[in-house]
Amino acid sequence: MYHLLISGQGWGNARDTLSISRIFEHTDEEISAEFMTGGKFNVDKIASIPAILTDELSGDQAAIARVGTIHKVRISGKDVMIEYRFEPDFPTLTNRDLKEMADELGIADFEFHRTHWAIKDADLFKVLLRRQSKNKPAPKVLRVDDDWTVDPKLLSVMMPFDTDFDRVYKVLKRKTKKLGLDCLRADDIWEAPTVIQDVFSLIYRSRIVICDCTGRNANVFYETGIAHMLGREVILITQTKRDIPFDLQHLRYVKYLNDSAGRAALSKKLALKIKNILENPKDKGS
Repeated sequence: MYHLLISGQGWGNARDTLSISRIFEHTDEEISAEFMTGGKFNVDKIASIPAILTDELSGDQAAIARVGTIHKVRISGKDVMIEYRFEPDFPTLTNRDLKEMADELGIADFEFHRTHWAIKDADLFKVLLRRQSKNKPAPKVLRVDDDWTVDPKLLSVMMPFDTDFDRVYKVLKRKTKKLGLDCLRADDIWEAPTVIQDVFSLIYRSRIVICDCTGRNANVFYETGIAHMLGREVILITQTKRDIPFDLQHLRYVKYLNDSAGRAALSKKLALKIKNILENPKDKGS
């Protein structure tokens, strides 16, 4: 089940109101009884399922639809005060996207034009995952497996396969472990017949990708492009500014020296950057 909240006034960032007369419209009575009994909301039950909050459809204009959760509800006169939070890691949707999935989500067409709160007996995440799979990149050279998902605790490092970078990688691995992340390079895994397939798989499943541009390694640049195309959080590092290619010079990067003091400084800078990404998902890292 999931909550469907549609508003003609738009949604803020954390708190809004709906008329009490619009609560649990177009909702089966048996379902409504689970979430409100004796005129009182079952807040724990309400908070246990996801919600979609979007605007009414108006002409050809599309509005953003956000996935989130409702964590507090109370009656205030003739209105219901709703406190909610959006889930930052869900892809952006529009009410047009919802309309395309309306049959699967149990939404009647007229509901898109009416302010109300409904509870639908459909598996929201399964429907969204099915849609995501249909829109998944389909490269001809690289394989994308149906069961691949982004691991929120996985960080990968793209750097030349050279012993000069092994100490850098060890420092990154130790630091990210302290941050509660798993840190991997392609040579840590052997799942596919080709190295590039393992690299692609690793990038696809990673939440954060660190790319070392030192030496202008062509493989690293290729991998950086893949990470950017997939929308991953990309952090660029380099030992010298001139190794950042022109097309990436507008992005922030971390410069470091490959000695004991330099690697320690790199570790501290990246820890701050990674913490910022984890605590503020809207920060894209690159």
